[in-house]
Amino acid sequence: MARVAIWLLVLLLAAPAAIFSSAPPQTETASSRLASVRVNGSSHFTSEQIAPYTGLTPGTMVTRADLQSAANRLADLGCFSGVQYKFSTGPSGVDVQYSVADAPELAVEFDNFIWFNDAQLAAGLTQSGFLFDGQAPDHGILLDDLSSALEKLLDARGVHAEVSHQISQDPASGNRVVQFSVEGLDLTVSSLDFTDPLAKSSPEIQQLQNEIVGKPYSRIRLELFEQEHVLPLYHSHAYLQAGFGPTSARFTPVPGSPSPNAIAAVIAVNPGLAYKWGGVVWQGRTAMPSSLLDALVDLKPGDLADGVKLQGLWFRVQDLYGQHGYLDATVSPNPEFDKNTDRVTFDVTIHDGPQYHMDKLVLSGLSIEGERRIRAAWPIPEGNIFDASAYQTFLTTGIKDAFAGLPVHYDKIGRFLDKHPDTAQVNVLMDFE
Repeated sequence: MARVAIWLLVLLLAAPAAIFSSAPPQTETASSRLASVRVNGSSHFTSEQIAPYTGLTPGTMVTRADLQSAANRLADLGCFSGVQYKFSTGPSGVDVQYSVADAPELAVEFDNFIWFNDAQLAAGLTQSGFLFDGQAPDHGILLDDLSSALEKLLDARGVHAEVSHQISQDPASGNRVVQFSVEGLDLTVSSLDFTDPLAKSSPEIQQLQNEIVGKPYSRIRLELFEQEHVLPLYHSHAYLQAGFGPTSARFTPVPGSPSPNAIAAVIAVNPGLAYKWGGVVWQGRTAMPSSLLDALVDLKPGDLADGVKLQGLWFRVQDLYGQHGYLDATVSPNPEFDKNTDRVTFDVTIHDGPQYHMDKLVLSGLSIEGERRIRAAWPIPEGNIFDASAYQTFLTTGIKDAFAGLPVHYDKIGRFLDKHPDTAQVNVLMDFE
């Protein structure tokens, strides 16, 4: 018997997907025996792993609508950006083949699963039968399935709680991640310690511990604490390559505490070497001579390479370019570490961009007298090189000084620099409310 092949296309442009198909030579309700289901196109999962998600079982009777519904189910998972399918009929029935395209995946973070380490949780998800390869999509019902699998792992440990999922930002890399969290349990940090003496003895860190101690246990919160407070401390002591190991956390009994789930957390700090200043080489600059940039450096050869001072140096370079109208200038410092001499040197690439000149000052929301005063006080004449420093000073103190003695009050001042790189001109827009 001749085989008749039918191709149908599922287009996934957004979730939920819109689905279109050509009309096959059978009605929606006409049924045939399903001989086989295959899925190809994924580099993450095999046909055997994906096929159960279609909901189709060989040997059962299926209609055209059943095949379309199976495509919909694959689309709703979230881990495929496109689904196509074709089917053919023969003596044994209908053979259907789905072709999928993998959607981008995100790294997974397990926030407060103190009963497991990451490897155990990842292994549990892999063994659950759900589609998991160490990463997860940013939407779709697969995320609900993975949450359910994590709840079963907790149940096996005698912990009965719900697991939620959300898209968040990794504090260290800034990348989007899928964060799974245990909900509804009183997991409170009772103490915070560090593996390195500098953090242990720092008065600043001790004062900031109330951001963690007494709060719900969260690895994301601890990692944010590391990036915002602990890492700057080490950078200021020239530990420019400082990093962190896995945070350890354990249940610890607290006498008199009403919470049975008190947690002691320890942040592992890897300080590395304390580097000395080895100098800077300016690359790519065209507007400023090296001598002018060198004058901004407040470190001498052999000084500790204080990361806070270094950050201030890059800001001063940016400000210098801004004072000369280079509003789009970029400053990209690239450190080169020499572990043999404990010195760090920087290659700093600067792209200055166009040199902007002042065009129009556009004001709104002012009285006639108020506008007269602002225009009289404005520090950058039309046609002159735009000085970003003078502009900031005007916003900080110039406006207040201009209104001195005038019985007006503005709750909000909106401002915007309307830059035109093609003509190297900038308009200043200010709205007084």
